[in-house]
Amino acid sequence: MTLTAPEFTPETAALQARIDALTDRADITELIDRYLLSLDERRFDDAWAHGFFTPDVRITSPVGTHEGIDGLAASQAATMAKFERTQHIGTNYLLDVTGDRATVRWNALMTHVHLASTREVRGSGPGDHFTVGGTFTGEVVRTPRGWRFRCLDVRAVWVHGEGPLVLTPEAEETLRSLNAQQPL
Repeated sequence: MTLTAPEFTPETAALQARIDALTDRADITELIDRYLLSLDERRFDDAWAHGFFTPDVRITSPVGTHEGIDGLAASQAATMAKFERTQHIGTNYLLDVTGDRATVRWNALMTHVHLASTREVRGSGPGDHFTVGGTFTGEVVRTPRGWRFRCLDVRAVWVHGEGPLVLTPEAEETLRSLNAQQPL
């Protein structure tokens, strides 16, 4: 029995293009989900950074800006250490894939449970937390090791509760601005 290669017709080429597009979307969505879960798992090291970001990554968030992959894991660990635990939930993914690049946007609900030391200073009880509703936007690129974030911009849309005891000047300004816009 001799096997022959399948014929590629315009219909099969179109189907293959659709499969490739769906595969890219699934891979990028998985990158986003794995990234959000990694924030809550708190295992930040160089392997973590290289698993999500390109060497020239730029991340902007209410706590500041970080450029390049060097020091990114330590910076993220320091940010997350301000909380006892967190939960990051993403939804409404919008992806615009063009070849080996894509723009991404999603909404997120980010809950941060305060450290015991923070609760003690404030006189609050177990489970006291700070919640942020926000958006993530950015660019991902296809690399030999899969899709990676090249830039990521995290914005707070609303907040509920008090932030951690120690904030960067950028974070303090963001909280002041958001609290002035909305009565709680």
